[in-house]
Amino acid sequence: MIGSIIVYRFAPEAGGEGIDTAISAFHQSRGIIPGKVPVVKAIASAITIGSGGSAGREGPIAQIAGGVGSVLASYLKLSDRDRRIMMVAGISAGIASIFKSPLGGALFGIEVLYKRDFEMSAIVPSIMSSVIGYAVFANFTGPGPVFITSECLFERPIELVFYGLLGLTCAICGIFYVWFFYSVRDKFFMRLRIPDYFKPAIGGVGVGVLILLFPDLISGIIGPGYKALQDALFGNLAVSAMIILIFAKILATSFTVGSGGSGGVFAPSIVIGGMIGGVVGELSHTLFPHIVTNPSCFVLVGMGSFFGGVAKVPIAAIIMISEMTGSYALLAPLMLANATVYAFTERWTIYESQVSTRMRSPVHRKELLVDVLESIMVKDAMNPSPLTVSPDDDLKHVYDLMEKTGHMGYPVVKDDKLQGIVTIKDLEKVPSEEWDEKRVKDVATTALLTVTPDDMLEDALHWLVMRDIGRLPVVDRDDSKKLVGILTRSDIARAHVKAMAGDVLTARGKRGVKGLLIHGTRIFEVPIPLHHRLIGKKLAELSLPAGIIVAILRSDGVIIPTGDTVIEAGDRLVIFSHDDRVDGIKRYLGS
Repeated sequence: MIGSIIVYRFAPEAGGEGIDTAISAFHQSRGIIPGKVPVVKAIASAITIGSGGSAGREGPIAQIAGGVGSVLASYLKLSDRDRRIMMVAGISAGIASIFKSPLGGALFGIEVLYKRDFEMSAIVPSIMSSVIGYAVFANFTGPGPVFITSECLFERPIELVFYGLLGLTCAICGIFYVWFFYSVRDKFFMRLRIPDYFKPAIGGVGVGVLILLFPDLISGIIGPGYKALQDALFGNLAVSAMIILIFAKILATSFTVGSGGSGGVFAPSIVIGGMIGGVVGELSHTLFPHIVTNPSCFVLVGMGSFFGGVAKVPIAAIIMISEMTGSYALLAPLMLANATVYAFTERWTIYESQVSTRMRSPVHRKELLVDVLESIMVKDAMNPSPLTVSPDDDLKHVYDLMEKTGHMGYPVVKDDKLQGIVTIKDLEKVPSEEWDEKRVKDVATTALLTVTPDDMLEDALHWLVMRDIGRLPVVDRDDSKKLVGILTRSDIARAHVKAMAGDVLTARGKRGVKGLLIHGTRIFEVPIPLHHRLIGKKLAELSLPAGIIVAILRSDGVIIPTGDTVIEAGDRLVIFSHDDRVDGIKRYLGS
């Protein structure tokens, strides 16, 4: 309880699992880890693990090292991007050092942030920091492997059948592990009506009960559990003992870390996987001794595949197990088992702060959305048949047209030649009582910025924002006076919605469209519940500000609407707007 008091008194961020907190800082907090967190984490983790808590030192070390990188970047006044990279490099160095796995550590740092992606911007710094961290650590502890194993060779391809079975077993146990861990945390400890700093003491009681029930297995229950894992590698544990340790370690880790104790789930996950591998290996050897000759090999493969699956780091896990044991002879079995676990546990992860891909990370949304616009041409988004006005039309006619159509600007064309553009801002410069007398040619803007059909939308949007205008005339590449279309911010948003419909816009519930930013504008989502006042109205009837485009998410897919599209109950309106108009639009829509 002393460790938990220190945590909740000085740095609540240092409680619980270390790596997950670092992942959350990367995605949600610009990579900022307060300077006090590494210090508090070190003290609290030492107390938790030293007092017998079932947790590993690797998670805390990763958070501590990542925190050092974050604090150093802030001290040097680096950008948010560089701070995140330094944090990832710190995580990589910490893991590379403690596991004596420089390549695996480098890959772990860039892989653990996502379920199905890598943070490639940090790969070079992660490699450099991992090498340096490993070299310094090995200078004090020696360069030898973390685990001592008997000679493990992959000589019979038929063994892959049993390694595939091991992968399936690890997947089932991994799903149970993740489910049980978060059930204990969310449905038990979080619901306890006691101060948070008392909860780890209750978790400690749970671990103590397990020790009383299985005193002979204490080396696998308390702390990381590496001694029991080493026994399994030497073949010194019975199958019954390994089966008990699988579930005892899951229980003990859930009690320790799920209660808020400061420690990591990295090491316990490796131990659990090793025990699963030991059980499958021993049973396979008993049934097919002429095929499976060395059950210890299954312990190694179980270590890597179980952790790789539940942590969503299959590539890093393959390399790390090879480096930790000093042998690459089991690469093929590790690859097969990891792929099997990863495939069957796709949505289950022990690190809940992970996001699926870079596109799902708030820190990358802007650049990825711009990437989408860079791949779309103006001709794919423009209106090829825009309404036009003549330079000789009176301003009253133009205003009536604006009220009728909702468009706040029109190209000015005479004899099929583009003369200029007239907008509501131009009309507002003239008193309304003079609109019958004044002509379009008197107020239209003639110094035009234009684009061609083959220009890219990203460039067009850049000019719209830089010039603070709402539309761009699209002219023929060979004739700058020949109007072939009009491009508005709404058209760009519509094209973007179409491009993203298969990914971002189909994400529902808690992963809906949340404030995706592009150059000072925003795409956001507004739900239309039952009995909403807008149900039954056409989009053209909404008094939304100029420059707004609405797409609609319905149960049967994404609708790119027209002015005649009718709003229905259950719709989710996807709206494109300037940042400074978002609050007003939400108030108007009753969100």
